[in-house]
Amino acid sequence: MTRLVVRLTPKAASDRIDGWDTDEQGRAFLKVRIAAPPIEGRANEALIAYLAKRLKVPKSRLTLLAGDTSRLKQIEVEGLDEAEVRALL
Repeated sequence: MTRLVVRLTPKAASDRIDGWDTDEQGRAFLKVRIAAPPIEGRANEALIAYLAKRLKVPKSRLTLLAGDTSRLKQIEVEGLDEAEVRALL
């Protein structure tokens, strides 16, 4: 099980990953752009679907733990360790 921190940018031209970055405290996060708007949870749903596709796991294995209305999201990925997640993303 891995916890993944994502900085989500909704209403992008296309769904894509912009790579890894670190915040002021040195914590790593993944930058992701999603075409869906941040209305009624659509961007969060699209993010989960996109990450599941990239990680080659069912959507049910990803859980949004925190950041429902924030740009920074914490997502739990079941069945993959951190090295596997980094390699696939």
